[in-house]
Amino acid sequence: MQPLIDNARTFGQRPEEFARLAEGQSPQVLFITCSDSRVVPALITGARPGQLFELRTAGNIVPPHTSQHPTSEAATIEYAVEVLGVRDIVVCGHSHCGAVGALVRGDDLTAVPAVRDWLAHATPRPAGAAEDPEVAEGVQAHVLTQLLRLRSYPCVERKLAEGRLGLHAWYYEVHTGAVRTHRPQTDTFESL
Repeated sequence: MQPLIDNARTFGQRPEEFARLAEGQSPQVLFITCSDSRVVPALITGARPGQLFELRTAGNIVPPHTSQHPTSEAATIEYAVEVLGVRDIVVCGHSHCGAVGALVRGDDLTAVPAVRDWLAHATPRPAGAAEDPEVAEGVQAHVLTQLLRLRSYPCVERKLAEGRLGLHAWYYEVHTGAVRTHRPQTDTFESL
C-alpha cells in the first residue's frame, strides 16, 4: 500500500497537467473490461485522462438490458452513448480470467454467492478447454457474447443503425501484453 500512497501524494503536484480536465470530458471510446487488477485500460491503450470512459465488471459482463430494474452497467453504457457521444465501444476480455475460467470449468461458487449470481449473467456458458490456464477460447467466445448483448441496448441499437457507433471485441494477453481484435470477416482474433 505504501508505494500507492507515496504516488498519490506526489500526483497532484502537477496541476498544469490536470487543469483542462475541469472543463469536462469528451472521451471517444467506452472501454468495457474486467475488474482484474492486471488489466489496465490506460496502460494497454496509452490513453491519457479524459480519453477513455471505463466500465469495469467481474468478467467484463454486460448484463441483459432491462428497463424495469436498471443496473449501474446499463446506466454507464447509456450515459457514454447518449450524453458523452462515444463513437466506439470496446469489450476487452483477457487471458487467465478467473471469472470466465470458473464458468468454463463449472466451478462451485456457493461460497461466493454474489459472484455466482453475477456470473449467471454470462450465459451461455463459454466453451473452452477446462485445463487451459489462459482460457483463451472461452474468453474470446465470452467477449463476442457480451458484444451481442450490447446490441440489445436501445441506445446502442439506434446509434449502430445510424452508423454513429462502432463495436469492437478485444482479447488482451496478460502474460505477453499482446492485444488481439476480432475480425468478423474471418471470425478470428488477430493482432491489432
